[in-house]
Amino acid sequence: MTSCYAVIFTSTRTEGDNGYAEAAERMAALVSEQPGFLGVESVRGADGIGITVSYWESEAAILVWRQNPEHRLIQQRGRSEWYSAFHTRVCRVEREYRFGQ
Repeated sequence: MTSCYAVIFTSTRTEGDNGYAEAAERMAALVSEQPGFLGVESVRGADGIGITVSYWESEAAILVWRQNPEHRLIQQRGRSEWYSAFHTRVCRVEREYRFGQ
């Protein structure tokens, strides 16, 4: 997966689910249908801090996903219900190294 873009979303969750799991499942299904989407990796600690990295073929593909109407609604719910803080970084992946699998 060289020469692609990574969107790094670091967030701190609020207490309770409040529909979060269902919305996350829907977003995973929806993003997998997006042109230019290459994959995602995600982890969340017991302290509520999580990091999700999604990979994309181009910045244009990232912008299309960002403007997806259903995704926009979920973003609004994230701000009002699910996250006490978050930040997003967009990076270009120049190379990668692997060990194992």
